[in-house]
Amino acid sequence: MKVGVPREIKSHEYRVGLVPASVRELVAREHEVIVERGAGGGIGAPDEAYRAAGARIAQSSAEVFADAELLVKVKEPLAEERALLRPGQVLFTYLHLAPDPDQARDLLASGCVAIAYETVTSSQGTLPLLTPMSEVAGRMAIQVGMHYLERPHSGPGILLPGVPGVPPGKVTILGAGVVGSSAAMIAAGIGAEVLVLDCSVEPLRRIDLRLGGRAKTVVATRDAIEEHVTTADIVVGAVLVAGARAPRLVTRALVERMRRGAVLVDVAIDQGGCFETSRPTTHADPVFAVAGVTHYCVPNMPGAVPRTSATALNNATLPFVLKLADLGWKAALQADPHLRHGLSICNGKVTYAAVAEALGRPLADPLTAIAG
Repeated sequence: MKVGVPREIKSHEYRVGLVPASVRELVAREHEVIVERGAGGGIGAPDEAYRAAGARIAQSSAEVFADAELLVKVKEPLAEERALLRPGQVLFTYLHLAPDPDQARDLLASGCVAIAYETVTSSQGTLPLLTPMSEVAGRMAIQVGMHYLERPHSGPGILLPGVPGVPPGKVTILGAGVVGSSAAMIAAGIGAEVLVLDCSVEPLRRIDLRLGGRAKTVVATRDAIEEHVTTADIVVGAVLVAGARAPRLVTRALVERMRRGAVLVDVAIDQGGCFETSRPTTHADPVFAVAGVTHYCVPNMPGAVPRTSATALNNATLPFVLKLADLGWKAALQADPHLRHGLSICNGKVTYAAVAEALGRPLADPLTAIAG
């Protein structure tokens, strides 16, 4: 199979769909890999490293899109990339379609087969291709929040872990999944006061055991959310409904009651955000203020640490890329229900329930769409 790796063009996105080591694995199985010139520059992998791994270097993204049967990316294709897709071409990347009707419309019109990293499942019911980036984003959330608490960055001048004689700052985390538990681990590790809320007790129990009681856990009632959001220095939005739009947990009215200079880090922004006042930002212009509260809403947070995140992502995606290339997309999706769970769009039809519901489109049975 011809596997294409275009250079990512989203603002300040430095990751790459395949690292050289992954290319070598595909080439060893007699697949052809086409990598756009400079695609690995953000992770310190020059074109020569890809050539040494057996890839062909293309001079443009148009060349990659024209030649490849399977496109492996990191972020959703932008409009200019979507215009290059063709019927039957397979796109394997993060899509986050529920809050993005324009992207969904273009993918449906293209006739491509779009498989979303974020909804591929494992035999344990987890989301293995979302997990590594959630781990990165959760850890980064505390780092980012601390940065914007500093006075030179318009913060109130709070050192999150405090010092002897001065109490630490408070971190409230909404959601006890991978992002939330990763954020809690970092915040508790540096000595912050940490409060994690979730609507289910079981993930809270796991955090309690993992951190040995260093983070307080609370069931996420409306009263609890109001109490702990309004008293926090950093609030991390870490809620996830797989493939669907994130629930809005914090209203504008509640933001207006927060401490001046507090920081909201909305990790759920790629699924629409869990704060009513959130809107997507970029690494080039990452924050804005509402009612004196700093909002950090960058959808591709892990793109800021591409050497770590691209390798972590490839560790998870490579087995699925190999399966798609070895078996062909139809046989791979028919044989593997976990990979098939990532299928969002196929031959002009929406095949993932949460996406269909969010966009108000009819839902097609995945196996029927694949066969068609």
